[in-house]
Amino acid sequence: MTAYIEMAKPWQTRVCTGLREMVHRTLPEAEEALQYGKPHFLRDGRPSAVIHIARDKVSFMVLHAAGIEAVPGLLRSLGNGDRKAIDIREGDEVDHDFLADILRRTTGAR
Repeated sequence: MTAYIEMAKPWQTRVCTGLREMVHRTLPEAEEALQYGKPHFLRDGRPSAVIHIARDKVSFMVLHAAGIEAVPGLLRSLGNGDRKAIDIREGDEVDHDFLADILRRTTGAR
């Protein structure tokens, strides 16, 4: 995962590092794995979140999120709604507390 993050632009690396730290604070038992070429965070062997670096953004996706409402302009629904994602662009502030709350709600973490 470190190599994936470090290949990005400096601002993306900072965003990804912050997201990674937030996941581990929220889910201390989370394991990291590269799946489908992207960093996944696993809890009890199940993917819980994914980081994806694109040309002009970083996307953070939470799985098992059917019960989480999409927030227009912030948190979008993917597929059948079981996945939710936030897109972060250069200069955006990342609300780690908001994302940690979603992650706790989708994984049952306390």
